Parts: sequence; C-alpha cells; structure tokens
Amino acid sequence: MTPTITEGEVDFDAPGAGKPSKTWYKIVGSLEAAPTPLILLHGGSGAGHEYLSSLVDFHNNHGTPVIFYDQLGCGRSTHFQERLGDTEFWAIDLFLKELDNLIDSLKLRDKGFYILGQRWGGILAGVYASRRPKGLLKAIIHSGLASIPLYVKGCNALLAALPPDVRKILEGCDRRGDHESEEFEKVTAVFYGRHVCRLDPYPDDVLMAFKHLKENPTAYLTI
Repeated sequence: MTPTITEGEVDFDAPGAGKPSKTWYKIVGSLEAAPTPLILLHGGSGAGHEYLSSLVDFHNNHGTPVIFYDQLGCGRSTHFQERLGDTEFWAIDLFLKELDNLIDSLKLRDKGFYILGQRWGGILAGVYASRRPKGLLKAIIHSGLASIPLYVKGCNALLAALPPDVRKILEGCDRRGDHESEEFEKVTAVFYGRHVCRLDPYPDDVLMAFKHLKENPTAYLTI
C-alpha cells in the first residue's frame, strides 16, 4: 500500500532574521496513526533532507510516521545568504527553536515523538534531548559528535592516511582558504570516497546533499 505523504510549510519567527521565514516539511504516514512519529534532523548544516530518504523504511516496515524537514538556510525552507559569517544568527538555539516550532505546529507535544539526528543533526538532537522537552520520548544520535577537538583530531588522523599527493594538495588549499576550486573538489572526493560514502557512483539522494551545500553553503561555512 502506498503511504500517505503530506507536504507543507510552517511559519517561523526566526530570532533576528528581519524577514518572514518558513520551514518546509514532509510527513510519510499519518500523524493520526497509533505509532509514535519520528522526526529526522539532517546534517550539514545545510545538506537538506533528501539523503535521509532511505529512513522511510521506519514507516514501510513498522508503520512509524516519518517527518522530514529542511532546516532554515537550505532546501525548500527560507534561505539567508545575507547572513554569511553571522555566528550570532546561525547559533544552535536558532535550529532548536525551529524544531520546537515545527513540533508545536504539528501538535505533537501531547502525542509524543522521537527524534533522529545525523551528523550536525546529531549535535542538535543531543542538545535538544539534554533540555528534556515535553513530548520527547526517544533521541537517536547517528554519527554525531560531542567534542570538536576530538573530531578535529580524528579528521587529522584520516587526512594523514591519504596518499601524499592528495594530502599535499588539500593542505595547500586549506592554507589558501581555497574550498571551491576544481582542484579542491577532486581531492576532497578522494577523502569522501573513503570516509563519507563508499558507493560509486553516489546515490542520487546523496548527490542532492552535496548540491544543497554547493548552491548555498551559508549556514555550513558559518557554523
């Protein structure tokens, strides 16, 4: 049976935005059904919801309503390119307030809900769960990180294991602040192919994440 799919937008008064904003969402399944809904928090920030599409299996296999959404600054939600470098605006609290707004707009507080955060979304999920918000029943942290220094240390270890020629180019690009050239993209693809996605070619859903980050890296570069 084909699942019910509902798409929509909710208004969000983003603190300090200076303009109206909206959060786009998609629900697979019915929120009227008995199972507790699962809200997916994507990575990036700015990677969009598409690369998490395989998690629709939570609904296909268990009947769990699955809620996808694009966080502010990417995909079908409101973009803020003019806020590049504005660390006060692109703060974790912005995204947690957006999540709260979505939950309240979908009237999930009394029913209860689960969250699953991946990478950057895992950071959001961890901080959100630590605040013990009403209605949150379970939090799943997928590939998230709790320590930036340990994350940097781990990345440096992986970079050190790259072929010397690739590592040399990456280090040179970093020194020059070059993160957009074709040369940088080629050597980054080597790292990603080893440690981000080993499928070749990349699935279309994963390519969409890279597309979002390339078209509007505002939140990603600032955070």
